[in-house]
Amino acid sequence: MSQVVLETRRLVKRFGGVTATDSVSLSITQGARHALIGPNGAGKTTLINQLTGVLPPSDGQVLMRGQDITTLAPHKRVALGLVRTFQINQLFATLTPLQSLALAVSSRRNAAQRWWRPLGQDADIALECEQLLQQFRLADHADRLTRELPYGKRRLLEIALAVAQKPSVLLLDEPAAGVPGPQRQDILDTVSALPADVSVVLIEHDMDLVFSFATRMTVLVNGAVLTEGTPDEIANDDRVRAVYLGDTQLRNHG
Repeated sequence: MSQVVLETRRLVKRFGGVTATDSVSLSITQGARHALIGPNGAGKTTLINQLTGVLPPSDGQVLMRGQDITTLAPHKRVALGLVRTFQINQLFATLTPLQSLALAVSSRRNAAQRWWRPLGQDADIALECEQLLQQFRLADHADRLTRELPYGKRRLLEIALAVAQKPSVLLLDEPAAGVPGPQRQDILDTVSALPADVSVVLIEHDMDLVFSFATRMTVLVNGAVLTEGTPDEIANDDRVRAVYLGDTQLRNHG
């Protein structure tokens, strides 16, 4: 039995009279490739915001390796290994990918006051940055300003910055959102190649990416869990098909 690394127990978030997440119980195991899908307004990003401490739940619990982290600050969750990306990328436009990664790696190593030095002065940080640039297909763009990067490369940089934090659980919030078609394969391939011991939770509307990546899927509708299962089970579930009525991407995987 795989170890449960992240868990929610009957998680609820209310905004006035609106229940955005409705008693959501979810278990993410060690090394999981878990997709969270559902139509717009299903509560997916609200759930991620509660997992990461951006939003306090109205009720329920969030646990990491059995430790209750429901009230823990976001930065303390990152220190425990719970790291996320965002629907809209959160990048330093005037830094290069190399500088951005140097800052992230130095911060994790508690050497942030040295991040601005020439990287050759800290061989370990330089090596780690070089490995990340290669892993995320950014080596040819290492010294370009982030604002000048193609949008797909900016999405890859955001994932690289998250991985630089050495997460044990990585939450990817629509990594392919807004990425032009030819660049989406880079996102798909890079996400698929993430370290096997990292548990990955993917929120994504691109069903090709979801079905090529996930081994387990949870479907949210109106803030509640409709069902959970393998990709084959989800693709052939009549209730899920009804929710995605007219979605040719889902039909293509059935």
